[in-house]
Amino acid sequence: MSNLSELELQNIRHLIGGFDTSHCKMQEYAKEATDPQVKQFFEKGAKSAMENKQQLMKFLG
Repeated sequence: MSNLSELELQNIRHLIGGFDTSHCKMQEYAKEATDPQVKQFFEKGAKSAMENKQQLMKFLG
């Protein structure tokens, strides 16, 4: 892996924060959902956000 510039590092950190926020919000929406399809939609979204966050964190580690 090549070295990241300071700007790229800041952008990755910003994206990680956004995915973390999305994950938390979608988990809460899924908890509150009464319709099974809506619940599943938000659960899938939360999982996807967490996977994206973990992928980006690989650039920092």
